[in-house]
Amino acid sequence: MASIQKLKDGDGRNRYKVQVRRKGVRTQTARFDRKRDAEGWAAQQEAAIQENRHFRSAEAKRRTVADLIDRYEKSVLPQKRSQEHQRRQLERWREELGHIVLAELTPGAVAEARDNIAADTVRGDRKRSPGSVNRYLAALGHALKVGAEEWGWLEHSPMSSVRKLKEPKGRVRYLNETERVRLLNACKESREPLLYPIVLIAMLTGMRKGELLSLTWDQVDLERSRVILHDTKNDERRPVSLPRPAREQLEPLQADATSDAVYVFPNADGTKPIDIRAAWEAARELAGLQDFRFHDLRHTTASYLAMNNASVAEIAAVLGHKSLQMTQRYAHLSEQHAADVVERMSQEVMPTDRNTEEL
Repeated sequence: MASIQKLKDGDGRNRYKVQVRRKGVRTQTARFDRKRDAEGWAAQQEAAIQENRHFRSAEAKRRTVADLIDRYEKSVLPQKRSQEHQRRQLERWREELGHIVLAELTPGAVAEARDNIAADTVRGDRKRSPGSVNRYLAALGHALKVGAEEWGWLEHSPMSSVRKLKEPKGRVRYLNETERVRLLNACKESREPLLYPIVLIAMLTGMRKGELLSLTWDQVDLERSRVILHDTKNDERRPVSLPRPAREQLEPLQADATSDAVYVFPNADGTKPIDIRAAWEAARELAGLQDFRFHDLRHTTASYLAMNNASVAEIAAVLGHKSLQMTQRYAHLSEQHAADVVERMSQEVMPTDRNTEEL
């Protein structure tokens, strides 16, 4: 509804401030010299809002969730780096909600479908983790947001009223010194010669597996000791520093690469990135590592940085975290490392009870 307020300007003249407010629509504001002009503008704005709402209501009544997913998969999903994962997630939503018209899609219907997805059996007899279910919610949530804000297919997204599942605290598993040596030795013995440089660089830089394996030579600048990641999880360009051992692994690979080579770590025919799953599993088994995933190399990088007195902000910059919340999980390692240093110092400086008795 519109409201008109009579004001005085600096010269003492009457001015009319008009505001048009409607739920779900950004407030419209303007100022006029004449009240009649203010009233006319307000009427035009209200008519436009009503017309747009009528259009949205009509679209919502004739479009289904399946229609929304179809268009999203064609026009939005190809631009995303995780499109295959999200495509599978959206197909699962299609099974649950595809038949529902958007006008009848309620938070309750989405929540019921969420619970069905959470109850799915995956990997043997395991259920989906809360984090996995929340990623499903995020996939559908973005599709609904685009449908509401860009396409005008629904008034607002019902996802805003759907609760995410509570996730456990972030897992931190990193290599101790003995494990690190065993793993690197196992990688050196692998039949896949690229496994060792891949694992070592992952450990030294904190790059994600996908970022590392999809690395192309035009992203590598050995003279400046860095690579530039253009396609990251956060959709932001990120420079990654290459310490000397990482450069030493890349230099011979670059020297041996043909002029038309694209990928730094290519498959046999060079047409796409290498698949290291089998080689990685074999090396992990040979090294005797328990409960350790490739992604834990990223935790290893962060943990080593923390134990070498890097601040939380510095660790976040290396890992490419948008907020410090994700990085805070490593803070206790820095504190513990500092405590260990103080303890070792005290043992060196202060005499033992035996030495005290001898004095």
